[in-house]
Amino acid sequence: MAISNFTDQDVPAQNGRVFLVTGANSGIGYETARILAGKGARVLMGCRSKTRAAAAIAKIREEFPQADLTYIPLDLGDFESIREAAALVGQERRLDVLVNNAGIMMPPREVTMDGFESQFGVNHLGTFALTGLLLDKLAKGKEPRVVITSSMAHRSGRIDFDDINAEESYSRMGRYAMSKLANLLHMYELDRRLRAADSPVIAAACHPGVADTELTRNFPGLLVSLFRPLSSLFMNSAAEGAWPTLAAAAAPGVESGSYFGPSRNGEWVGPAREVQPRPKAKRIETAKRLWDVSEEMTGVTYPV
Repeated sequence: MAISNFTDQDVPAQNGRVFLVTGANSGIGYETARILAGKGARVLMGCRSKTRAAAAIAKIREEFPQADLTYIPLDLGDFESIREAAALVGQERRLDVLVNNAGIMMPPREVTMDGFESQFGVNHLGTFALTGLLLDKLAKGKEPRVVITSSMAHRSGRIDFDDINAEESYSRMGRYAMSKLANLLHMYELDRRLRAADSPVIAAACHPGVADTELTRNFPGLLVSLFRPLSSLFMNSAAEGAWPTLAAAAAPGVESGSYFGPSRNGEWVGPAREVQPRPKAKRIETAKRLWDVSEEMTGVTYPV
């Protein structure tokens, strides 16, 4: 049965389950961690800043005093940090769900610690590397899942294999859209590989619609100041934006290869349901080429 009208109220008890949520100190990642912890899960909070992670943990514990929360240092723009985080998670008794939430949106052109254009580097390559390093750990979990966060921006995305690192030209929006298309190509190719390997892990994706989060920090200040008073009319709050993530991560009966987004106003807002991406997100040839490029760029080879 297709999942529809899913909100945080529909998340079942998660006692005994272990989740890693990246970017868990703010926005959708924070709201995801908060709800899962409130439902009894152990939540590993993958964050760049120890101070901000500690503040987020304290805030969640004000609401849920018994919340089982742990900080995992993680910078998706640094492969060494990703490997260290994966090693820490590897010491956990189990890992049931990896929620790849962290990302950046429309910064000026920057490069990661490893020299890659930052939006593709953080949003896709960092997610790709972390998932690959944790896949064997996940396979030992109970009803294990990988969740990858995309965006409606994938609709205008194109993978520029001839200028993958944006050395010849850079568009903030263009490269963001490219990274979000890459997220979906990654998920669908991972799903195909997991099924072929008869793995117990399922892969799912989500997008938050239009949500009021810190991702908008690179928008022009005047635009934000004009926009925000009207935002509640056509934007999800961060808590509402987390509903598709929670559906992908915790709804009963999720099938591998599912994609979740808001249900109203052209997938902008509302409770979560299963949605469909643009056909280019499912192109097998493109996905396989991107996979090969990603393994080469990250140095991470998947066990499937």
